[in-house]
Amino acid sequence: MNRRIDTAVAWIEATPERIYHAFLNSDELVEWLPPKGMSARATVFEPWVGGTYQLVLTYEEADLLSGKTTDRTDVSTGRFLDLVPGLKIVQVGTFESADSAFAGEMIQTWYLEALDGGTRVTIVCENVQPGIRKQDHDVGLRSTLDNLARYLTND
Repeated sequence: MNRRIDTAVAWIEATPERIYHAFLNSDELVEWLPPKGMSARATVFEPWVGGTYQLVLTYEEADLLSGKTTDRTDVSTGRFLDLVPGLKIVQVGTFESADSAFAGEMIQTWYLEALDGGTRVTIVCENVQPGIRKQDHDVGLRSTLDNLARYLTND
């Protein structure tokens, strides 16, 4: 079993409750979640413990085409394992790919901690697929956190 763990941390000028809401509202999630150069849509979204989701991430720029499900897309399906309002979101996602280096389950835990008038957001990704290069994953996680901060700043 793959045991790689990647993490990212950012301080965001918003309350933990606001960030929690932005994550569990599919209309908001698809606005900030995709890394730069991608867009997202939620085809299934059931934000409760045991609820499922399916997210389709699409590469917008031709020179960035490196989809793992198709040439232009990454599809992730999963379910919510634990939801603690304003504190924690735990989900397990399954990535669809014909390449076994990219397929499989990854657990993502988002920790929200009120700190200095904002929130420290920590993402912990467990069982990261071996085909995902650490430097690429780090850039993607950072981009997502930057997007969230920008999205909530314009709130």
